[in-house]
Amino acid sequence: MSFAFPRFIFHFGASPKPSILPTNHGFFLFSPKKRRFNTTSPLISAQLSSENLLVVVGGGAAGIYGAIRAKTLAPDLNVVVIEKGKPLSKVKISGGGRCNVTNGHCADNLILADHYPRGYKELRGSFFSEHGPKDTMSWFTDHGVELKTEDDGRVFPASNNSSSVVNCLLSEAKQRGVLVQTGKVVTTASMTAGGKFLLKIEKRTVDSVEHVEANYLLIASGSSRQGYTLATQLGHSIIDPVPSLFTFKIEDLRLAELSGVSFPKVGPMLVTHWGLSGPVILRLSAWGACDLFCSDYRGTLFVDFIPDLHIQDVKSFLIEHKNQFVKQKVLNSWPSELGLVKRFWKYILDREGLNGDTLWASVSNNALSSVASQLKQCSFVVKGKGIFKDEFVTAGGVPLSEVLSLSLSLSLSLSLSLSHAHIALSTMESRIQSNLFFAGEVLNVDGITGGFNFQNAWSGGYIAGTSIGNLAVAAGLKDEEELSLQSTSRVVKVN
Repeated sequence: MSFAFPRFIFHFGASPKPSILPTNHGFFLFSPKKRRFNTTSPLISAQLSSENLLVVVGGGAAGIYGAIRAKTLAPDLNVVVIEKGKPLSKVKISGGGRCNVTNGHCADNLILADHYPRGYKELRGSFFSEHGPKDTMSWFTDHGVELKTEDDGRVFPASNNSSSVVNCLLSEAKQRGVLVQTGKVVTTASMTAGGKFLLKIEKRTVDSVEHVEANYLLIASGSSRQGYTLATQLGHSIIDPVPSLFTFKIEDLRLAELSGVSFPKVGPMLVTHWGLSGPVILRLSAWGACDLFCSDYRGTLFVDFIPDLHIQDVKSFLIEHKNQFVKQKVLNSWPSELGLVKRFWKYILDREGLNGDTLWASVSNNALSSVASQLKQCSFVVKGKGIFKDEFVTAGGVPLSEVLSLSLSLSLSLSLSLSHAHIALSTMESRIQSNLFFAGEVLNVDGITGGFNFQNAWSGGYIAGTSIGNLAVAAGLKDEEELSLQSTSRVVKVN
């Protein structure tokens, strides 16, 4: 099997693709742990006096953003975020500690959607229209975070410090009255007879268990197994998560000597001491994430180092150079039209077995044709994947074959029917279970590098928070009407 990408071809053996896990797949269920004792902690219930409660599972970008939005629309709604680690930890370390907030070069939502290997069809609907990059930038600017847009479209805080974003979100959450509880995990979720969510919340550092009933549940746990477990317990299936956005490991000592050399025309692409990296490699890894996983990250990568020239033009330039510089050594001169640096030119000569001290006059035209082929289709044996430290992204999660907006079905030709649509992207609500919402990476949505994954989090969190806030306000008005009717009824009976 092989797949093509601009300037690249990746070939590998066929393997089964990741499966869709059935609802009861045990891989995503926590194994039971023996406890010496169980206690009921009142930490959440003691702080919440009303019955209207939203529990957000996950204190990342989507979860915190969604919690703030819901609380903004429904101030009387109790909102609790449950996070097992530090809130917004991924935001803190992303972008080399700068936080790539979003991408500012995609005003067209259709073009924006094309930056998501999983989700590019489904996200062409109302998703980004509800809350897109411009909305995200406006939100942070309005809340005191000055932003800047770099030449490639990536948007960062002007401070070049992710703490500006983290502090803004946590400050806003606190001001709105959102309760953030850390060191806790929601381990089970079920439905009560009254239609609420019964959640089992365990504290990591002590042997403590609390059972909480919630009116609304937003699962925004990223690629954590916690979210997958809860989703399956509530009726959803899961596509096996696999890594996305990674570099390629290549065992080539001569290539390693080129460490630090970049190729702007290719994407750009960067040679490292372990293989190949750079934006184009990361994009390639994202689009081929599932196939690469099935091949155990092994295969052959073909790279076109001169994408702006046809191979016949490359051959012509080489022959012309040979005829013009017959007495020069091949290592010391090469056609300027190829745009190559000397270190890489030497690498190509070594691969072809050409001694750098050879004079151009002694090089056959057949050898030059072979050099041209190397430049246009240079092969590298990939032996594994590396790590891209600025972003940690997975493909997989609640499947997008179950995700479909009603408006989307009218504009796209998909092999899905409305009966298969289990989450409405216009609300982020599950159609399997009412008042259950998803946002962020827990869904089978992932973008390429450049701020697109955070934009998915902001958009999904905002839409889910808006839906929950509106439901809570409507529920409150309904309760007030019922109390008013009951009061009126009592007055009538007394009279």
